Amino acid sequence: MLDANIKAQLQSYFTKLRRPIVLKAALDGSQDATNIEALLKEVAELSDKISYEVESDASVRRPSFTVAPQGGHEGIRFACLPMGHEFTSFVLALLQTGGHPAKISDEESRQIAALKGPLNFEVFISLSCHNCPEVVQALDLISILNPNATVTVIDGALFREEAAGRNVMAVPTVFLNGQSFLSGRRELSEILAKLDTSVAEAAQASISAKAPFDVLVVGSGPAGSTAAIYAARKGLRTGIVADRLGGQVNETADIENFTSILKTDGTALAGNFTAHLKSYDIDIITPHSVAKIEREGDMWRLVLENGSELRSKTIIAASGARWKQLEVPGEEEFKGRGVAYCPHCDGPLFKGKRVAVVGGGNSGVEAAIDLAGIASSVVLLQRGSELTADKVLQEKLLSLPNVTVKYRASTSKLTGSNKLEKLFYLNRETGETESIDVDGCFVQIGLKPNTEWLDGAVELNAYGEVAVSDRCTTSAPGLFAAGDCTSVPYKQIVIALGEGAKASLSAFDYLIRQGA
Repeated sequence: MLDANIKAQLQSYFTKLRRPIVLKAALDGSQDATNIEALLKEVAELSDKISYEVESDASVRRPSFTVAPQGGHEGIRFACLPMGHEFTSFVLALLQTGGHPAKISDEESRQIAALKGPLNFEVFISLSCHNCPEVVQALDLISILNPNATVTVIDGALFREEAAGRNVMAVPTVFLNGQSFLSGRRELSEILAKLDTSVAEAAQASISAKAPFDVLVVGSGPAGSTAAIYAARKGLRTGIVADRLGGQVNETADIENFTSILKTDGTALAGNFTAHLKSYDIDIITPHSVAKIEREGDMWRLVLENGSELRSKTIIAASGARWKQLEVPGEEEFKGRGVAYCPHCDGPLFKGKRVAVVGGGNSGVEAAIDLAGIASSVVLLQRGSELTADKVLQEKLLSLPNVTVKYRASTSKLTGSNKLEKLFYLNRETGETESIDVDGCFVQIGLKPNTEWLDGAVELNAYGEVAVSDRCTTSAPGLFAAGDCTSVPYKQIVIALGEGAKASLSAFDYLIRQGA
């Protein structure tokens, strides 16, 4: 199951184990159980500190396995074959259970240890989801460091009936003590703040106490990360505020047009951005979003959504963009219950089901192609009279037998009971409203700039983008902008990188001329 290179890497990692750990499997005779057993036996053979056992308790979930210190707290259970994006989660669980220290602050360690139990987490994931591992790894760590906590990592595609019975139609979805707790990607600090309000209060006070910056970057995607790095290299006091390191790059499955790298994926590239940021003296303030910005004398004042405040001589807005929403009745109601935006993450939950994709550009057509291999049928709705995706993608889409394309179709309403059941659309040819029965609807209609926090402070164009000059200056002195939130055409990673560098150099030039 594991090739020679991976085994060699694991053997090297396992030299860091400080105490023996046990992998205990609860099997049921299924092919999934056979695969789980094969993986665990291979891993156990790589270190004398790892042993393998078969679970005798008939009441536990099957197939699954626990990772625990020998004779210690069985806090982590994987109800999945942890390959794909979750392989890293599995390896980290082994290392941290074996005593290798996690890369978290002393304060976070104290916060985890102080949590009151019982805390029994269940997190539904899909192995193709690039957002799930961060949540899994955070909950695993809580369960390792706090004996009052447990976590069960459940593959929604493997336990499909259970996922459906609990209305899980998006991942990651987390239950705490049997009750809905959170969904979507979250960092450890966000989860701790949700578990203990005193953590959020302490974070607010700590942020507001920070000294003013020379350059404060909002956003940590390609543009924001590059801007912060360039500013730090100039010796400026630099900070970066972001709700998620790496920005929307995290949502990109395959990247093949990044010069010098033949192929990578968004998670890996976002990780590289983060590592590069952390190699410089940059104050990284996450996971936080900016609520508003105001001019205060010769400083800019940023108010974050948690109420804390930051000040800086210059601001670089690199807050990127997010998926556009349909903004039709039923969309909000059925988010996570049929309405989805990431086919790679949520697609496996719709195996054998009927899905619709809204959008005929590259993203929409790629989503429909991917989903055609999972769903029983795919209907793609395109507002215009023809698809706008690249020709090679159109040809692939139209060759698939379980895909139907409806042209000049405008989605008007989504309905259902506990989950999405029907999509209504206006047939713009006939003027009639028609409907299709669906279990899922994947929205792929482009991007909307994250510029609400700049409203009133700077000129925005008709699309809500920040109007910028060729030097990334805006209508407000000392406020620069770069990347997908701006009026610069062609929203591409490589373009955002260059714009981020340009914005930072322009901010540096501005500070010199101001005598700052």
